[in-house]
Amino acid sequence: MTEEQITQPTEKFLAYREKLNKREAAGKREDSLNVEYEKGLIAKSCFIELNGVVHHYHDSGPGSTGETVLLVHGWDCWWMWWHHIIRFLNERGIRTIAYDLKGHGWSDNDPRNDYSIDSFAENLEALVDKLKLEKFHIAAFSFGPFIALHYAKQRPEKILSMAFFNFGYLENNRFVEKMAPATLNFTFNNLLRKITWWLPAYVFARLVLSRNTVLFHDVQIGFESLALCAPEAIEQSTSQITSMEVTESLVGFVEALQVPVLFAAGDGDSIMTPENTKKLAGYCRKGIFVNVPACGHLITLELPETAGGLIFEHIKHCMPENVSF
Repeated sequence: MTEEQITQPTEKFLAYREKLNKREAAGKREDSLNVEYEKGLIAKSCFIELNGVVHHYHDSGPGSTGETVLLVHGWDCWWMWWHHIIRFLNERGIRTIAYDLKGHGWSDNDPRNDYSIDSFAENLEALVDKLKLEKFHIAAFSFGPFIALHYAKQRPEKILSMAFFNFGYLENNRFVEKMAPATLNFTFNNLLRKITWWLPAYVFARLVLSRNTVLFHDVQIGFESLALCAPEAIEQSTSQITSMEVTESLVGFVEALQVPVLFAAGDGDSIMTPENTKKLAGYCRKGIFVNVPACGHLITLELPETAGGLIFEHIKHCMPENVSF
């Protein structure tokens, strides 16, 4: 990293680190391992200014000697949703770069209040350029693939492969376009965000999103993402992904891809069903569809070993025969 890329941590990061220090000082035995684990993770945290907004990213693994996967999180999430995947891939010789979208996680909010898909893709391009990444793989889930697709349209020569989770083609109409944003905004900005206890959020996730029991520590991580996300980012993102314009353009973005793309769906995902995902994969000239049994919408936390294995095997499949890990 060059000297000009070194940026001071954001206030959100400093506040979270202080919270970890207080948890450590409390000395609760059941929490001590989680605190130690998270402190080990944030030792690899870095900060960089992208288009006027300070972004957080986590860079770990073998450095420039191996394959690199850029991890793009989803809607109302943050980089920590990838923490199991990061460890899984790093242990197998893969470098991972997981970053927080602006207005999410430990990245600053956008002072211009621009949370459009195009602006997220521009920041991804700026991150790739500043980190001087040559060729790499992308893995993304939920809202993340929209950003990855927009980036791929601008810089296709950079990408070796892509892996998408919980992402597919949803039928849309003018009624859905009008009603869905209000419903989603009310659920996340007016209900879930105001909950101060983790249990109601966990019950919602377990009944609606997940088909597996999620570790308590992962419940805490998911709960933190609600407070760290800018309400404006949720509002704008929901309006975009439910718009007819985005729906009608999605197939064209996928058809234009020249690299192998893995489309993985949870068999029990009631939000983005396997049928939705399989339909979109069918438009991709090198699309590979995988239906993950006994899995809901939160595959990176529900079945992290499965998700990590899918990414790893996909990367191996896409590399020349003489390349090994």
